[in-house]
Amino acid sequence: MNGIICIDKPQGFTSFDVIGKLRGILKMRRLGHSGTLDPMATGVLPVFVGYATKACGILPDDRKAYIADFRLGQVSDTLDSTGTVLEEHDASHVTKEMLLAALPAFVGEIDQVPPMYSAVSVDGKRLYELAREGKTVERKARRVTVHSIELTAFDAAAGTGTVEIHCGSGVYVRTILHDLGQALGCGAVMTGLRRTMSNGLSIEKCFTFEQIRQLAEENRLGEALIPIAEVFAGMPEIHLNETQTIHYRNGVKLGLSQLKKQLTEAQSYAVYGEPDGFLGIAVTDREQDCLRVERNLCAPKEQA
Repeated sequence: MNGIICIDKPQGFTSFDVIGKLRGILKMRRLGHSGTLDPMATGVLPVFVGYATKACGILPDDRKAYIADFRLGQVSDTLDSTGTVLEEHDASHVTKEMLLAALPAFVGEIDQVPPMYSAVSVDGKRLYELAREGKTVERKARRVTVHSIELTAFDAAAGTGTVEIHCGSGVYVRTILHDLGQALGCGAVMTGLRRTMSNGLSIEKCFTFEQIRQLAEENRLGEALIPIAEVFAGMPEIHLNETQTIHYRNGVKLGLSQLKKQLTEAQSYAVYGEPDGFLGIAVTDREQDCLRVERNLCAPKEQA
C-alpha cells in the first residue's frame, strides 16, 4: 500500500502513538505523519503509508483549520487546561465586543513565541523536556501566518468561548489564546482543540482506528487510502511520454526543451508518467536546461 490514510486522532494519543497503533493494525512499518497534534487535540492527522512517506515535509498545501475552546481568567504552564494553573484573574469584565475587537491583532503574519511545552528544539533538546525539568529558556519568536479567526461562541458569565482558526503551518493555537488572554488583561487557557483540516485534507476524509481495523479485516483498506497525487493536485503539471518516463525513473535529466510547451514560470512541478501516473515532484534548472527530480513518490518499478 502506498498513499495517505487520514486518521481522526482521539484525545490522549500523541502523533507517535497513532503511528504505533496503525503499525499493529496494518502489519507494516513504513508509516509517517505530517502536522503533529498535541495529546489533548483531536482530528485530522494525515498518515503516510509505504512509499508515500517520502512526501512528509514537502506538501505544497500547508493550510490548517482548528476549532478551539478557551476559558478566560487563568494562565497555565502549558497554556492549556492540562497544565498547572499559575495565575487566576477576574474575567467578568470581558465582553463579546472586547473579544471581537482584540482578535484582529492575531490575524495575518504575526510573530509567535513557541510555548515551553512544545517539540521545538533548542540546543539539541526539546523544549518540553526542559519544561519537565522545571527549566525555562529564551525562545526566539517565529513568523507564522493566521488567515482568519472567528469567534463562534462566547458565554460571558462563564468566561468560556470557541474560535475557529484557519492558518499556515507552525502556528500554536494555545499560544494565540494565551496571548489573547494577556491582551484582555485576564489570561486564558485552551480547553479543547479539534483540527478539522490539514494539508488540504478535511475531517470528512478521516477514519477512526476501529474503522481502519474493520477495513483491514475485510481486505478493504484501499477504500481508506488517498492517492498521494491528491495532495499535489494544485501544482502545475508535467506529463511525460513513455520513453521520457523510463528515462525519468532511471534518473536521467530531461532537457527543458523537450517539455517547453508544458512549462510556466513556476519552478516546481508535479510529474506524471505514461503509463505509471503520478511519479513525484521535480524542479526546473533553467541554467542547466534540465528537469531535476526533487522527490520520487511512486514505488520503484520492480515493486509496482
